[in-house]
Amino acid sequence: MTSMAEILIGTSGYYYPDWKGVFYPETLRKDEYLGFYSERFPICELNYSYYRMPERSQILSFITQTPETFRFSVKAFQSLTHGRGKGWQQDAETFYHALTPMKEKERLASVLIQFPFSFHHNRTNRLYLSELTGILSGLPLCIEFRNSEWMLEKVYHDFSARNICFVQTDLPLLDKLPLPTSVTTSDTGYIRFHGRNADNWWGGDSTSRYDYLYNDHELQSWLCRIEEIASRVNRLLITFNNHHKGKAIQNAAGIYNLLTGKPQITDKGLQGIRMEAFTL
Repeated sequence: MTSMAEILIGTSGYYYPDWKGVFYPETLRKDEYLGFYSERFPICELNYSYYRMPERSQILSFITQTPETFRFSVKAFQSLTHGRGKGWQQDAETFYHALTPMKEKERLASVLIQFPFSFHHNRTNRLYLSELTGILSGLPLCIEFRNSEWMLEKVYHDFSARNICFVQTDLPLLDKLPLPTSVTTSDTGYIRFHGRNADNWWGGDSTSRYDYLYNDHELQSWLCRIEEIASRVNRLLITFNNHHKGKAIQNAAGIYNLLTGKPQITDKGLQGIRMEAFTL
């Protein structure tokens, strides 16, 4: 039988005010959110690091607040993906240095480098991507494109040669957005669910764009693809970015149930979930 990957399911971010009363108890202090989250999930995407350059002291704090088995995916700082300027090389080195403690403690599952739709497949961007990944080499790099121009065999081949993960996404069916595949290019697989809110995708904000709840049929449509990806990697990360009012938590629990047969949403609601890393 083909060996299967370790599968970790989590959400994109954990620090949302509208999760209070839905996931976090009303009496829970904000500085207790991560500890509470890490008792119920095996992984979290840290997305604050996109808006603010992470510091080593912060990274060490995340490590001490969570169990040794808990893993992080850290999103790359925005100057490396969305607002590149003259000082981006120094920013890349600063970012690398900040994550070193997490890497050394084996708590870093991924560095998530997410490029915008405007990042086209052209020579300038290919050269930039090569230089950026060179500076960050040594970290577990996972790259997400929001433009289908990058869905090319030569891109997959290059990523495979360098053990860089090509992130799979679930997005609205809109022109030139990537479609999901089962392509794997490294020993890590990564699937990110962003919702299918086509009406708000281009004109919405960071809340309304991801205000979407997957139904069971939509999640079930991924099961064969998840099994195929898991058969070719050592670790598979599955995260939900549809964070509005805890929808990401509900869908993470739902796909965990579909994959393991262990229902998570009981009479205790979302506060009672307990998801661990598992293999199929």
